[in-house]
Amino acid sequence: MTETDKTENEKINWFAELRGLALMLLAVLAFHSLVAKPFYIPSTSMIPNMLVGDRLVVSKYPYGWSWVSASFHVLPRGETRIWPDTPEYGDIVIAVPPERDEDYIKRVVALPGDTIAVVNGQIILNGKPIPQAVEPNIRLPIDPAQMCDGAPCLGYFEEYRTKLDDGREVYEVPTYRETLPNGATYLIVDHRTQPLDNFAEVTVPEGHVFMMGDNRDHSADSRAETWELGLGGPVPLENVGGRAEFITFSLDGTTTWNPATWFSSLREGRAWTTLRPTISEDTAGENATGGEPASE
Repeated sequence: MTETDKTENEKINWFAELRGLALMLLAVLAFHSLVAKPFYIPSTSMIPNMLVGDRLVVSKYPYGWSWVSASFHVLPRGETRIWPDTPEYGDIVIAVPPERDEDYIKRVVALPGDTIAVVNGQIILNGKPIPQAVEPNIRLPIDPAQMCDGAPCLGYFEEYRTKLDDGREVYEVPTYRETLPNGATYLIVDHRTQPLDNFAEVTVPEGHVFMMGDNRDHSADSRAETWELGLGGPVPLENVGGRAEFITFSLDGTTTWNPATWFSSLREGRAWTTLRPTISEDTAGENATGGEPASE
């Protein structure tokens, strides 16, 4: 074999390489659209159970597939769902607002056919108040490097700043345990009086769910109009794109180009935290995901 023959045999088949790359990309997009996708939490609306900087996995199949399942929302909106199912009380889900192609993450607090109102911050579901038990103030980490829309992410909790015996500074904020009719129990934060503490009763239409954030005073959810960047009421199930399952890791905002910060910016105790609510008839001693409970 001549040198020329060797050179020709060693030439790269660019068509085959590009085809392989395209197939791999399609496989990743299909997995993200149909099975599971990683998400990043950029806002504080789900405190204390999710923190800004949490990375999590959302399963895409629990409620079926619709236009919203596509990884980049490139499909036209429609009402069709394949293998549809309905969330359960307490599920944390990804939803897209009616007028924007953004992913919101909220908790399902009312199902199709339910009536729901909010009175002084307490959910009234089918005419009955949802229990809210006072819990020890939860401790939220203060991460000075984190900014949300140009302001410190938790700046509105400044009055709750506390210095611990070990020198750490945290926010100790008023915390409650909410329990829905199926026994789903989780922590919420409610620290002030504001307009969304009261919401007139509505009936959730068939094929819709009502969603709220766990950080009740700082969540644009089903209580808020679309012009307020909220969900504008009950959300159609075809706009629900999946269920939050667990946190993979969490960063405190100090990550830079320096590889040394890739590990120092990791928050301890967040990895592999489940995002499914605890289901229990007796919730008195249950633990919930989220920040570190403060001592009584």
